[in-house]
Amino acid sequence: MARAHSAVRAGSMGGRRPAPLVEAAGLLLVILLFTWIHSVVGKDAAAATANASALQSVERALHLDVALRANQWLTEHPALIQPAVYYYRLYYVVIISVLVWVFVRHADVYVKIRRTLVAMVVLVLPVYWAVPMSPPRFALPGVVDIIAEHDILGGHTAREAGNGPNVYSAMPSMHVGWSLWCAYAVWCALRTSHPRLASLAWIFPLGMTAVVLVTGNHYVLDIAGSVVLLVVSIAVVAAWGHLAERDHG
Repeated sequence: MARAHSAVRAGSMGGRRPAPLVEAAGLLLVILLFTWIHSVVGKDAAAATANASALQSVERALHLDVALRANQWLTEHPALIQPAVYYYRLYYVVIISVLVWVFVRHADVYVKIRRTLVAMVVLVLPVYWAVPMSPPRFALPGVVDIIAEHDILGGHTAREAGNGPNVYSAMPSMHVGWSLWCAYAVWCALRTSHPRLASLAWIFPLGMTAVVLVTGNHYVLDIAGSVVLLVVSIAVVAAWGHLAERDHG
C-alpha cells in the first residue's frame, strides 16, 4: 500500500519523465495560445496611461519611484547599455535551456516546475486584460526607451497597440516573472544535492530586475507583481498536487 501511494505521488508531482514529443507539443500549444491572447488583451491606451499614472502616484507615496533615476543612470554609463539589451532580449535562451535541463536531468521535479510555468501563463493573462499598464518608457516623461534605440533584434515593440505585440502589459513584468521561474526551477532541482549552487540561481532574476528598471520597461511595483505571480502559481500547483494525491489515496 505504501509503495502504491509513493508511486501515485511520484506520478502526480513528476517522478516519471513525460513523453518528449507530447511535452514539446503541449508546451508549444501553451506558448502559441499565450502569444495570441496576450496580443489581443489589455490594449486600451487610455486605460493603460491612467493605470500607469495611478501606479506612479503609489510609488511616489511609498518612495519607490526610482524608474526615472535608474534609466538616467544607464544613459550615463553607455558601456553598460549593450549588455543590458542582450540580457533583456536573450533571456528566452535561459528559459528553454532550464526547461530542457530539468526535463533531462531532474525528472523528479520536472512536472512540478512545468505546472508552475503553465500556472503563471494562465494567471497573468486576466491581469493583463483587467489592468493594462503603460511602461515607464511610454508613460514617464524623461525616460529613454533604451531597447528601442539599441535593439539587437532590429527594432522594439510598436508604440501603438494593434501594431505588433501588446505594449501595455507592464504589470506584472514577465521578464522578471520568467527569470524568477528559472531560478525556482534550478532551486527545486539542486536544493538537496547542491544547496549553495541552487541559491546562486536567484542571481538571474536579480539581474533581470535591474535591467528592466534601467531600460525603462518596468516600475518597482511591476517587479513586486512578478514575485506575487510566482508565489501564487507555486501555491496553485501545490494545491493541485495535494488534490491529485487525495483523489488517488
